[in-house]
Amino acid sequence: MRRAMNIVPGPGARVLLAMLPFALLVFIYILGSAERRAVNPDDKLLPPISEMASTITRMATEPDRRTGTLVLWADTGASLQRLGLGLGFATLTGLVIGLALGMLPLVRAGFAPLVAVLSMIPPMALLPILFIVFGLGELSKVVLIVIGIAPFLVRDLAMSVGAIPIEQMVKAQTLGASTWQTVLRVALPQAMPRLLEALRLSIGPAFLFLISAEAIAAENGLGYRIFLVRRYLAMDVIIPYVAWITLLAYVLDLALAKIARGAFPWAYVGERR
Repeated sequence: MRRAMNIVPGPGARVLLAMLPFALLVFIYILGSAERRAVNPDDKLLPPISEMASTITRMATEPDRRTGTLVLWADTGASLQRLGLGLGFATLTGLVIGLALGMLPLVRAGFAPLVAVLSMIPPMALLPILFIVFGLGELSKVVLIVIGIAPFLVRDLAMSVGAIPIEQMVKAQTLGASTWQTVLRVALPQAMPRLLEALRLSIGPAFLFLISAEAIAAENGLGYRIFLVRRYLAMDVIIPYVAWITLLAYVLDLALAKIARGAFPWAYVGERR
C-alpha cells in the first residue's frame, strides 16, 4: 500500500495545487462581494475586484494632485528603503554579535543574559520612546526594525554556531588556526545559511514593525497610506495595499531562499521537497 507521505507531486501538479487555495479564496471573495452589493449597492466593506483594480491602477499611473507623485510607487519606495536599512543593520548586528556569543565563552558569559532579556522586550512598547529619542523622522522607524529583529538573529545565530561539532574546532586549532581564522574558516561558512533562513523568518515581523511605525508618524509609506484612508472606509485602497505588501514580502522571501540555495547548496543536501 502506497503511503500518502511518499506521494510527491510533479512540477505541473505542484503549480496546480499551489494555485488552488488562492483561486478558492478569490472565488469566496467574489461571492461575498456580490452578495453584499446586492443587498446594499453602496457597501464599502467588500468592493468588487474590478473596483479595486481601477483604484490601484489610478494610484500607480496617475500623479497625485497634491504631491505630483505616483502614490503607489512613492509609498512602496519609502517603505522598502526603511525596511532595507532596518534589515541590513539588524543582519550585520546579528552576524557580528551572534558569532561572538557562539565562539567566545567570555563574551557569551557576559552578554548572553543581556541579549536574552532584550529579546523579551516587546518592540512596539518601545515605539513611543524611540519617537521621543530619535524624533519622528526615518531614524526611529529603522531603529524599531533593528530592535525588533536583531535580538532574534543574534540568539539564533549564536545557538547555530554553538551547535557546531567541537571536533571541528579542535581540528582547526590542531592545524594551527587562530581564533580569528577559526571564526572565518569554520564558523562563518556554516553560520551564513542559518542567518539567511533566520532573516527569511524575520521578514513578517519586520513588515509589522514598519507598518506600525508608519501608521503613527510618517508622511508616506504603505502603512501610512493604509491608516490614512481607513477613516474613509476606502477598502478599495486598503485591500490592494495589503495584498501588495504580502506580495513584496513573498518576493523578498523567495529571493533570500534562492540566494541561500545558490550560495550554499551543501547546506540543503537531502532536504525534503
